[in-house]
Amino acid sequence: MTSVKGVFVKELFIRLAKDEQGQDLVEYALIVAAVGLALITTVNQLSSAIVSLYSSITTGLASIGTGGA
Repeated sequence: MTSVKGVFVKELFIRLAKDEQGQDLVEYALIVAAVGLALITTVNQLSSAIVSLYSSITTGLASIGTGGA
């Protein structure tokens, strides 16, 4: 004979398995994580390019000053 508590737990698991309300939240969280990862990667690459650009500008300006007349 099945206990009342066992039947309640079984019905609870069946309802949770059919419930799809929390699914949207998980999908949005995955999208936010993917966009965040893409932004971090882009910012890291962009910062390297900016540092390289400023370095070349600084080198160019320094060579102008030492060019002499």
